[in-house]
Amino acid sequence: MPTCNAARVCIFLTCLAETKTCAAADLPTGFVRLAAVAPAILQDIRYAGSDNFTGRPVPGYGAPACWLRKDAAEALSKVEKDLAANGLGLIVYDCYRPQRATDAFLRWAADPGDQSAKASFYPNVDKRTLFAYGYIAQRSSHSTGTAVDVALVRLAEGAVPKGLDFGTPFDRFDPRSATASPAIASEARQNRESLVAVMGRYGFENYRNEWWHFSLRTAGATTTFDVEIK
Repeated sequence: MPTCNAARVCIFLTCLAETKTCAAADLPTGFVRLAAVAPAILQDIRYAGSDNFTGRPVPGYGAPACWLRKDAAEALSKVEKDLAANGLGLIVYDCYRPQRATDAFLRWAADPGDQSAKASFYPNVDKRTLFAYGYIAQRSSHSTGTAVDVALVRLAEGAVPKGLDFGTPFDRFDPRSATASPAIASEARQNRESLVAVMGRYGFENYRNEWWHFSLRTAGATTTFDVEIK
């Protein structure tokens, strides 16, 4: 069995040098569970269930848990503390994503016959264009543990946190999901700008086609992992 060099450290495992993908039995080295670092951040890991564009639990999501590289988790904790001072909080929809999940997305996108989720997730976009629009790709920064899909919630003592209006739901494949889309209401635009600003203060950069997607700028991570979340 090949071993990983210092640039691609994994715990116990198989390291595939050609794809820079590692598989291991537990958390990859340098990763943490977000709940242990920032328990106040809400988690709604969509790919662990059926409320996602594939309509089924996604391979690799054995549990609805957020794993991140430690530096990304600590930065996100700072975001949460900043927001809490203004009565706001964070909810995460996706964090670390095993490579096998991305592979499952590729298979789904290549099947034009599966249109079961079109009405909810891509009503105005032809499924065949999802690659061209950048919604689906062969590799994802999520698989490095340095990217998160997030939104803001309003906190109120004794009440369930309420999600803010962002103009489109999470994972809506649509031009209006582009962060700077002019085709949304002013309140939603302000919420997007607020999210980008607070995430940016702690090193996260937004992906312009998806208002919810952020990657840690300083991470410099290139290794992707295929460890099942559990």
